[in-house]
Amino acid sequence: MAAAAPSIMIPPSSADDFLARAGWGGAAIRPLAGDASFRRYFRVHHAEHGAAVLMDAPPPHEDPRPFIAVAEWLCGRGFSAPDILARDLDAGLLLLGDFGDQRLRETLDEAAHRESDLYALATDLLVDLHRHPPMGGLPPHGLSEWLAELDLFPDWYAPAVGIEVDRASYRAAWEEVLAPVAADGLGPVTVLRDFHAENIMLVAGREGISHLGLLDFQDALAGHPAYDLASVLEDARRDVDPSVERAMLDRYIAATGQGDAFERAYWALAAQRNTRILGVFCRLWKRDAKPGYRRFQPRMWGLLERDLAAPGLAPVKAWFDVNVPQEARAVSSVWSGEVA
Repeated sequence: MAAAAPSIMIPPSSADDFLARAGWGGAAIRPLAGDASFRRYFRVHHAEHGAAVLMDAPPPHEDPRPFIAVAEWLCGRGFSAPDILARDLDAGLLLLGDFGDQRLRETLDEAAHRESDLYALATDLLVDLHRHPPMGGLPPHGLSEWLAELDLFPDWYAPAVGIEVDRASYRAAWEEVLAPVAADGLGPVTVLRDFHAENIMLVAGREGISHLGLLDFQDALAGHPAYDLASVLEDARRDVDPSVERAMLDRYIAATGQGDAFERAYWALAAQRNTRILGVFCRLWKRDAKPGYRRFQPRMWGLLERDLAAPGLAPVKAWFDVNVPQEARAVSSVWSGEVA
């Protein structure tokens, strides 16, 4: 969860009554974080109960029920998702168990030597998660959804940098790459979808994969097992050493025995995800007046170009080579704000 601007981090007017009904009356409420959606988070301190987290997911913009359902499903299978201490669905308020302040992102910023060990733990968590049948009722995340998500690049990225692209050949190239992945028989599994270093907490007093506290999984889907591994190893917000990425990919394959099909899917879905995110960050900039997301674009291009070097991505690489010149990629003038 990215830090939100203090001007919008005022607790909702219904928060005090909600906390009183939950037995947390008189608790102090302090800003904690916001994210790219309308959700906001506050830390609550109570003299008797200690600390908890207040989630404000205001209707009609947000619906906390998917978060509750996935959290309870994860907890029921031994994963560390926040306990739901109290809820008011009409107001969009949840009181959650507090994992503390030790987030994977900041931990690695301060102790880079732990990168391999902590990403091994994240990889092992996915191995274990993927042993379970997917949570019932999740929307599918397959070929049609992957292709629809990719529209974000021509819809938002191309106009933002002032280029016109061939949309028909774009879709054809991606379908050629992704159709075999959709048909490879690996999955479906529960895809957390936003599994990365800023959504993983290190929970004191818990060991093994339970040491990793999971956040921001309300958009979970039933999809391919390679997706979340690509999400955490090709992180939009922090650089992961390529040697660590390679080691974790090998670790997952060794643990699951999925082999070449999984590796092909990994690079294809990493490329799909990174292309989608290039469009998402432009939409956040242009539509939602959040220009700070521009700073991630050079990293996204570095990741995407590495993905496109994989043999199975040749049709998509060829499309990018024809349609997106180097000056329209990770150019500092675009992403420093000189181009409006």
